[in-house]
Amino acid sequence: MLKRLLAALLLFLTGSVAIAAPPAPPLVLAAASLQESMTAAADAWAKRGHPRPTVSFAGSSALARQIEAGARADLFVSADEDWMDEVAAKHLIAPRTRATFLGNRLVIVAPAGSTARAPAGGARLARFLSAGPLAMADPAVPAGRYGRVALTSLGVLAAVQSHIVSAENVRATLALVERGAAPLGIVYATDARASAKVRIAGVFPQATHPPIRYPIARLATSANPEGEAFRRFLLSRAGKAIFVRYGFSAK
Repeated sequence: MLKRLLAALLLFLTGSVAIAAPPAPPLVLAAASLQESMTAAADAWAKRGHPRPTVSFAGSSALARQIEAGARADLFVSADEDWMDEVAAKHLIAPRTRATFLGNRLVIVAPAGSTARAPAGGARLARFLSAGPLAMADPAVPAGRYGRVALTSLGVLAAVQSHIVSAENVRATLALVERGAAPLGIVYATDARASAKVRIAGVFPQATHPPIRYPIARLATSANPEGEAFRRFLLSRAGKAIFVRYGFSAK
């Protein structure tokens, strides 16, 4: 009996006793416009007793290219369907895990102290937008593409093209207006809501651009069960409610 106890103690001291490792936190690649809302969702998930997800924010185009280059992650949340389509076409997302769960609006922002109001369209809108630098996301980024389509639909892109200052993503666009580097910028409504330094000077009619939709999918290389669990949480009523609080619409 004593020998057995000594043997058990020796196993424990030498680390030979197997101890279950805690689950690893999932890594989420999320569109830049989701910074506050996805951070809040990660916090809510952690409060449920799960490891807090690690979230990397960038433009959807940059994230898609990272995935295509072999970046290891569990979930991808894009600000449009096109970049998710590209990743899916290369068989980089897990089958039957893609879902569109959020929507947004496109707006014109000005510094918080500005009284500027965007005219409805036509020559007056063209003059309004070309009065100074117009901050917009790069056209490879969903916000930049939506914005240029909207300007084209309103017939003013040609008039304002030379005034556009392109930024890496929608949050970099927002920062240009916040710092006063541009008197106007085109961002999502949720970005405007997240900043006390800007105000909405105009809202683009939804008919002027494709619907702004946010798809989510688990990546094909993900083997972390926490990734799938967090994906399901984001798609749940409780998960979507978090994003609605930040100004998104739920799909």
